[in-house]
Amino acid sequence: MSRARPVSRRRLLGRATAAVLTAGTVSAGAAAALTPPAAGLVNSLNRSAYPLSDLGALGRMVGDARIVGLGEASHSGHEFCTLKQRVFRHLVDTKGFTTFTLETSWSTGLRLDAYVTRGVGDPAQIMRDEFQGQYVFWNTQEYLDLIHWMRRYNLAHSGRPQLHFVGNDLGFPGKATFDQVSDYLAAYRPDLTAGIEASYDSVRPEADTEAGPWMANQLYGKSATERKADADEAASALALLRDRGRPHSADRHSREAYAWAVQNATAIAQSFTGYAFPDEQFSERMRYRDQAMAANTAWWLRHRGGRILLASNNGHIAYISDNPAEFPEPTGAVLHRRLGDDYVNIGLTFNEGAINALPDYTTQQPKTYTVGPAPKGHNENTLDKVRYRDFSIDLRTAPAAARTWLETARPTRSYGLYWSTDAPDTALSRSYDILIHLHQIEAGRLR
Repeated sequence: MSRARPVSRRRLLGRATAAVLTAGTVSAGAAAALTPPAAGLVNSLNRSAYPLSDLGALGRMVGDARIVGLGEASHSGHEFCTLKQRVFRHLVDTKGFTTFTLETSWSTGLRLDAYVTRGVGDPAQIMRDEFQGQYVFWNTQEYLDLIHWMRRYNLAHSGRPQLHFVGNDLGFPGKATFDQVSDYLAAYRPDLTAGIEASYDSVRPEADTEAGPWMANQLYGKSATERKADADEAASALALLRDRGRPHSADRHSREAYAWAVQNATAIAQSFTGYAFPDEQFSERMRYRDQAMAANTAWWLRHRGGRILLASNNGHIAYISDNPAEFPEPTGAVLHRRLGDDYVNIGLTFNEGAINALPDYTTQQPKTYTVGPAPKGHNENTLDKVRYRDFSIDLRTAPAAARTWLETARPTRSYGLYWSTDAPDTALSRSYDILIHLHQIEAGRLR
């Protein structure tokens, strides 16, 4: 892929040349007007829908799933963020969920989890340091409120399983991740320290490194040869730890420490491997990224147990891609293949409102964009005719009168980092198990 090739609104770890778009209202004329939906379709959806005030209904739809992927139609909608907290709190209280996993770097999750579980660090400052670049829209008051609530919960419920905050992505391999490997070596295998640290010396970020500039330099400031060399060093350290790094003792604590060290070394290797893909292999880079996010989420489930709410973009938690040429296989598809019914996903749509987005790849200052009512022919236009303003619906058990409509791909809004009026064709019931539709949203409260 050449440097000049335009990129999708969700493109991360990629080069973009999307044109700058001025803030404004989405044009309703972009989609062809279709015949208004038959009354029977809307009535069928009415019978299946539950008001969003009834989170008990949503909990019944989730059932016994161990991982629930909760999507969003925009990275920066206020109601999307607050809904994640509402749903997570409900699942914690009623179904024993213990982990909130976010589409952010593994190392960021380590730092925020240290606060949530032990009160270490200042979450507001951690978010300022880490939620930069492709993660800029996570630095919101809504997510800070969630993290503070998780800490208060752990303090008030010392007799229950602790809540954890986890990042499953590979954008920034922060110092905290390297420290986990170093701590293991010092405690269990000091004889391997020199060899592994020799590989890490050239790639380990300094303690005060900010995520945004590091990611930009890794992608734009280094040649393909340099990025490949970094990936080789990280892979070499991981291989040495895997092949020769087991603890000499075989007790449970030592085995767990080894598994934790390997996972952190894996997260480091994932990051540098992701950046090492050449531009012409962009789709494979994105396939690798989604596979890594699924692997990290599944690792936490397997080794830490509990139940997980996975918060990410609709395009990541879905079963099928709305842009397979560039994003071949979503995280949700990988998790479903591995876990079967233990993975359930929830797509989020909205009719109108406002969101934050970057104007294009050259700008790091978000803007707020107004999004008008969904045009005829869009999925959201029909969903907004349901009798409830905001509602959930189980797409797996929808009546026959709605099934064909739900299985048909049609324009559906999806916003990531960059502002775009594109509305990729999405078949709702082939993409999601459950759908939540909101009538109106506001832009997220960026900090």
